[in-house]
Amino acid sequence: MHVEERALSFTPPLCPDNLFGHLVATAVPGVEEWHDGAYRRTLALPGGPGVVALRPGADAVAATLTVTDPADADAAARLARRVLDLDADPVAVDATLRTDPVLRPLVDEAPGRRVPGAPDPDEFAVRAVLGQQVSTAAARTHAGRLVRGHGTPLPDGLAGPGSTLTHLFPSAPALTAVDPDELGMPRTRKRTLLTLVRALADGEVVLDPGDVPGSRTALAALPGIGPWTVDSVAMRALGDPDAFLPTDLGVRAAAERLGLPARDRDLVARAETWRPYRAYATQHLWAALDHAVNTMPG
Repeated sequence: MHVEERALSFTPPLCPDNLFGHLVATAVPGVEEWHDGAYRRTLALPGGPGVVALRPGADAVAATLTVTDPADADAAARLARRVLDLDADPVAVDATLRTDPVLRPLVDEAPGRRVPGAPDPDEFAVRAVLGQQVSTAAARTHAGRLVRGHGTPLPDGLAGPGSTLTHLFPSAPALTAVDPDELGMPRTRKRTLLTLVRALADGEVVLDPGDVPGSRTALAALPGIGPWTVDSVAMRALGDPDAFLPTDLGVRAAAERLGLPARDRDLVARAETWRPYRAYATQHLWAALDHAVNTMPG
């Protein structure tokens, strides 16, 4: 086991509230946690399991990388940067969004909002299906059951004292062994989940941040995968800065509160001025609501 401390740089400003708040509020039990002032999660790395702990700071994010193989430290740091969207250009994003008079005060109040990311697109696609039309708490419960039943246990001592981290999130091939009867969800969503993991395991669908259009097309071709799921994966796992969720209940509620168009097509038309950063506009819309995803953990 190898432990390494690093400072992960970013272009300021950085608003940690929705970034860490979202990751912690949606954390999968056994895979993610808020512990000792840090967001911590397990990572599947080439040389074995790892754990990364991330603490927000004024000038950099303090990262503690615990890896099985010291050669994996750079890979763990790259994944941590992806999770926290640290390579974004908040100056360009905020300048674009400030041109909208409705978004301008939101941006001025919390400049530098980032899009919470995911280290593994396959994992997030599974989680997106689990989250279809259910609460955050229900999605976490479903994911936790899959982790306990099909995830890879961490080696003893890797997570450290007092941690609740126990497993790696199960891979798509591991999830092909899921018995539909163990899934506490409607039959159609069970079918969607099992179809997805088989397609990921077989290579029928390849979710590649380097080919967002191809990934979108392949994912959308699967039965039960609609625009909300495709854009959620594009936004959170593929790094598409322009992904947008006009049908999302939170986006709709925020649009109503802010006086934005209520109908999907009208909101999409209004959002043209937010391009190419509609994913960041979505973070500001969600932040207009009273929800745990917007609150920095204490």
